[in-house]
Amino acid sequence: MSETDKKIGFALNNITTEQFAVIESAFTEGSVVDLKAGLKFGISKDKKIISVLFSTKFIKEKSPFLIIEVGCHFKIIDETWDDFLNEDKNELTAPKGFISHLAMLTIGTARGVLHSKTENTSFNNFLLPTINVTDLVKKDVTFNLNKPQGKK
Repeated sequence: MSETDKKIGFALNNITTEQFAVIESAFTEGSVVDLKAGLKFGISKDKKIISVLFSTKFIKEKSPFLIIEVGCHFKIIDETWDDFLNEDKNELTAPKGFISHLAMLTIGTARGVLHSKTENTSFNNFLLPTINVTDLVKKDVTFNLNKPQGKK
């Protein structure tokens, strides 16, 4: 089996809403809405979990009026974790394609959380558009296992 054919085993372990806020006073009708988005990554070495946190802000006239950050925490099977592990450097490297896939799953989850949190409000009209993950994930993500683990 070639390296590209190798299956990566993982499962969604947990979903967290890290932040959610609606700032009604910052919202004005009629002006252009800007969107800022970002990703952070973290791991739990002991539990073999890779976390992807997606955050976005809907902004009008330089003021955010809708803020959300959602985390998806993925349990990585032992064999895959070991494949990602470089014991000599004490690092774990998640390949770009895999981390992009986890990011897409997290963004989709954030879209659902946003809908649920704004349902039956006027802010439910603000949908998270499709996002080109290749603009957000440009390379493999490497975690230094010597450092205290957390969001990166």
